[in-house]
Amino acid sequence: MARILGKSFSAIAKALGVKGSADAHLTPESIVQRSSEAISPFEPFVEQIPSTKEWILEQFPNRINLIPYLQSLFPFIGWARRYNTRWLTTDLIAGCTLSLVMIPQGLSNAILTNLSPEFGLFTTFAGASIYWIFGTSKDICVGATAVISLLVGKTGTSVIDKHPNFTLEEVAKTHAFLAGCVFLILGLLQLGWIIELIPHVAISAFVTAAAITIALGQVPNLLGIRDINTRGPAYQIFIDICKGLGRIELDAVVGLTALLLLMSVKWLFQYLAVRKPHREKMLNTLASLRLSFTVFLYILVSYLLNRNIPQEEFKFRILGHIPTGFGHIGPPTLQPELVKSLLSELPAMAIVIIVEHIAIGKSLAQKNEYSIAPSQELVAVGAINLAGPFVGAYASTASFGGSALLSKVRVKTPLAGIFNAVILALALYALGQVLYWTPIATMAALIIHAVIGLPISLDELRKLWMVSPPDLVIYAIGLLASIFSTLENGIYVTTALSACLILVRLLRGRGQFLGRVQIYQYPNSRTRSSVTADPPFTLATRPRDAFFRLDRNDASNPSVYIESPRPGVFIYRFPEGFNYVNQAQHMEFLLAYVTRETCRTTVLDYKNPGDRPWNECAPPRSKEVPNQLGSETTKPTLKALVFDFSTVSNIDADAINGLIILRKQLERWSSPETVQLHFASVDSRWVRRALAVSGFGYPRGRELEAPIPWSPVFSLAKKKIMERTSTIPPEGPLVEPTRIATTIGNSGSGHSGIETIPMGTGQLVATHGTNYPNFHADLTAAIRAITAFTT
Repeated sequence: MARILGKSFSAIAKALGVKGSADAHLTPESIVQRSSEAISPFEPFVEQIPSTKEWILEQFPNRINLIPYLQSLFPFIGWARRYNTRWLTTDLIAGCTLSLVMIPQGLSNAILTNLSPEFGLFTTFAGASIYWIFGTSKDICVGATAVISLLVGKTGTSVIDKHPNFTLEEVAKTHAFLAGCVFLILGLLQLGWIIELIPHVAISAFVTAAAITIALGQVPNLLGIRDINTRGPAYQIFIDICKGLGRIELDAVVGLTALLLLMSVKWLFQYLAVRKPHREKMLNTLASLRLSFTVFLYILVSYLLNRNIPQEEFKFRILGHIPTGFGHIGPPTLQPELVKSLLSELPAMAIVIIVEHIAIGKSLAQKNEYSIAPSQELVAVGAINLAGPFVGAYASTASFGGSALLSKVRVKTPLAGIFNAVILALALYALGQVLYWTPIATMAALIIHAVIGLPISLDELRKLWMVSPPDLVIYAIGLLASIFSTLENGIYVTTALSACLILVRLLRGRGQFLGRVQIYQYPNSRTRSSVTADPPFTLATRPRDAFFRLDRNDASNPSVYIESPRPGVFIYRFPEGFNYVNQAQHMEFLLAYVTRETCRTTVLDYKNPGDRPWNECAPPRSKEVPNQLGSETTKPTLKALVFDFSTVSNIDADAINGLIILRKQLERWSSPETVQLHFASVDSRWVRRALAVSGFGYPRGRELEAPIPWSPVFSLAKKKIMERTSTIPPEGPLVEPTRIATTIGNSGSGHSGIETIPMGTGQLVATHGTNYPNFHADLTAAIRAITAFTT
């Protein structure tokens, strides 16, 4: 297909009368010949710029390995072949233990959705049943989480207010199905990298605001305060709670004591784990069971207090009847009206689901020394949310509490989810009568206890301020937007502000002019033995060049002497890429700096003041003191400009056009002399092609006709020998008998120029194309090339 497209483009170009090709050899033949003569007796290397056809071939691979791709969609195939009884025992224990945590967690989180409690068990069952097939993490437990449940509840309320003909169940199931479609498509297309576009600070602000909103929303249930609207912004809920404190009922005793019990048990086992580290695994497992212990304890209390009295006279509110089995099996409702109403709610849900899932998966994978595949995790989450609604599940993602438990009990494989799913199914059929007596206040205590640890700590906030003050400002704005508006608006605001911050840094990032510093390595093998307590001593090492910022706005020692490579020679480094967004900023700053630090080669004199261009300043009329620092008589004329392209991996037409305009302005400033433009560390072949097409990379006519004969300077390196077992040079003194890389060309001042090479010429080759002599391997090579040609 790529070949056909390439031939089609060529035919169209010929039909339109386009002469030549951008893929053709662009360097003038005279420069190729002179470069070949200059590098003699070494073999020249002629660089071939990449063609458009080559770019097309890179985008369309000739062969797609379909079978390995399909196998990668089912990671369990790899570890299932190695499954053994020891793994089975560990996974069985882990799955059973996990179910004791996920049952109360699923029931309590479902309350946030305004659905019946059994929907939380359906959701956790779907995640446990499917994740092991597609997932790449052994520690992740997918199920109903507090944050996602809150979003599901808010989405359901919002849609029902606009379309009362739908039910909350229909909205929740369709919402999950649409999210699953999005994740599955992204995963199948291997677009896991898109997750990196969502900043961590946005998620931190969202999770903190969600935790505050969830906790405030459960306080009325915890204290037994009725008639509180928990669907509004967090600040409004807080105000309503304060107004309703006089309506506290007996539920407060149940809720507060349950919350105190949960926190006490957690603190106790954490304390014991520190005192007895050899029993940490067992203690962590017991601490995780505090949820089930608390629920069943208060179920017993509720049963004993309320069993002999009518339901309307119960001491406190209870969970009530829970249908047994999977009574909500059925497809999601895909009516266009419902789908359309959910599309605006989908982005926030999708962002939170996948970021929370990947963040938990990566952290646990790093802790247990393995890695996950983000794209395949998208497939797993997509499959769960796509199939889950058919059994009554709403949207789900990785559960922090359940995943942390699996990691603590040293689960072996994702198959532990199967055992968790079996017990969840049994609970749906067998525990309905038991769960009937669960106090609502106890469920509220479980939810509040679960979200207490989600907000970012004050110590982490302080660290965020030390690392990046703008990120803390964005965090605060997102948090306030979520509390005083909606959670969705909060995550949109923080994501937008983070994107704007990157754009501003890219737009306003000013490049740096660099100067040369002579660096001595100390101590080294020669000086270590010769250094004594009594100076002086000599550094038995040859200096090397380093390049520091001239404005000294860096971390280097202010006492270090930085020199210009030569008068009239400037080195410019791009800080964060070079493209249409920042090219005007760079070119204006560069031109202003160069014209300020140099003087015109020829002062333009106009007989009539009206002949002077409006944008050209007239020379000062006052007589300048000769040799006065900063006067025009002491400023050098412009000789050369070196661009450090080490941070430039892509370039566009606007950036190239900016360079062309800058070249014309500099040529006018230095006329009738020439100004050399050199490029260092241009590693991308496509950037080199764009520069070469525009006439950069080799000297122009005026340079070739200069009074000083032009002769290029090239970098050489050892030639690769296929029989050599290792290309890494052995350790030794800093100046080896055979140099790894050297420079050949006209001699200059200082230590640049021709080096003596005590080895055969057949062992050295040019590092880069000799047909582009103004493209250099690094800044040192560029400066040596300039000093060999300038006086």
